[in-house]
Amino acid sequence: MERCTHVGLQKTGSADKYITDSAASGTALACGQKTNQGYIGVDTAGKELVSILKIADQLGKATGLVATSSITHATPASFIANQISRNMYEEIAADFLETDIDLFIGGGWSHFIERKDGRNLAEELEEKDYRVLFGMDSLDEIKSGKLACLTAEIHNPQVLKGRGDMLERATAKALELLSADEDGFFIMIEGSQIDWGGHDNDEAYVVSEILDFDRAVKVALDFAEKDGETLVIVTADHETGGMVVLDGDPGSGKISTKFTTGGHTASLIPVYAFGPGAQNFTGIYENTEVMKRMLKAFDF
Repeated sequence: MERCTHVGLQKTGSADKYITDSAASGTALACGQKTNQGYIGVDTAGKELVSILKIADQLGKATGLVATSSITHATPASFIANQISRNMYEEIAADFLETDIDLFIGGGWSHFIERKDGRNLAEELEEKDYRVLFGMDSLDEIKSGKLACLTAEIHNPQVLKGRGDMLERATAKALELLSADEDGFFIMIEGSQIDWGGHDNDEAYVVSEILDFDRAVKVALDFAEKDGETLVIVTADHETGGMVVLDGDPGSGKISTKFTTGGHTASLIPVYAFGPGAQNFTGIYENTEVMKRMLKAFDF
């Protein structure tokens, strides 16, 4: 992340709380508008909003989502779904079929194939010419076309419990496939479980997930540096845990930390940027500005 050339700060409060949840803040990042806690891709009155991903799709760009959580979890859902509750996982999964997203990689296959309404969304995706994978064993074989890679029944395990290099591999494959579109692309890639380590007040969980996410950032920055036409933005929907570093040993790399809460905080969140238009992400601004500045970067 320290390779990024420009840094700003975003304020994360939702429409109805100073301290946001991931649905409201994800919606602000994706759709450029504040909303209430728990709302996904809708405004405070429940009216559908249009995300940067959907706008990119409508204007001819390839699009994708990657997450280490379920792909129907709040942050990725905010970019593709329109639901009054973040807990409407099956409805969120069905919203994937209402878009022309080119690629998504993440957990949550139960929301697609083990549904109360009896629909098998995997079969419906195949009918729309998606290659549907359950797990990443065959991921390297995919060289083109639409891809739905569902990597876990609900959420993937944490890095310390066997997830491996899933995020790094998914990032590399997503960039390979989406960059084949000559008109360009938009993708949101989430290191979802940094937040969960903060909720658990688990130092090792947070650190391992941050390092895993940083390896995915390296993949993205290496691509952007070589490509020369790609803007990379690295940020978060909020801070979790109020984690502070009390002490540390540069020789061993070990640190001592303390948490102030098991929930989210209202801390300002860094927005790191690299590539064309990176200079437009400096300053202090509301999280809704991130989407609006992405629109300008695309020249939409």
